[in-house]
Amino acid sequence: MVGRTRTPGGRGDDEPALGPTRVRDLLAIAAVTGVLLWVVARYYYGGFPSLPWPASLILYLLAGLEVMIAFLVRSRVANRKVGPGEGQLHPINVARSAALAKASAVLGAIALGGWSGLLVFLLSRRYLDVAVADLPAAVVGAVGGLLLAAAALWLEYCCRAPDDPDPEITDTSPNPA
Repeated sequence: MVGRTRTPGGRGDDEPALGPTRVRDLLAIAAVTGVLLWVVARYYYGGFPSLPWPASLILYLLAGLEVMIAFLVRSRVANRKVGPGEGQLHPINVARSAALAKASAVLGAIALGGWSGLLVFLLSRRYLDVAVADLPAAVVGAVGGLLLAAAALWLEYCCRAPDDPDPEITDTSPNPA
């Protein structure tokens, strides 16, 4: 094809490629969400119900689960126990874990941004008793969002294929010659 460049992997520039989640993208999501929630709180905080701090504990639970999955995937990938065989981690499950990690990273960024925007609003209103009462929930939520995003990025990292194949494993790919 004329005018179409190819990347080293053989894909064209206009073909989508799934790559690792970029921290800058997550920071942009968090910043936009934070500003939006700060604006909403500025105009409608009086109509908010009180913020219970246990509401954000699900973020900690998800982060913990993703760390556990990351340890499992990391050990199986390191020991070369990924495959369709008995006692191995199926490759589709690694792909599902990577998809879970990408979605959780975005969720963590949204939670971090939203709770942080609310936290900034509450800190500027410390003279209100209700704002002081809502501060712990905002802190717990912001930290939970940060932990979830970090756990998700680590899980995604653990799902990567090893860069250097084992030289003792023979090549079983068909030879075109």
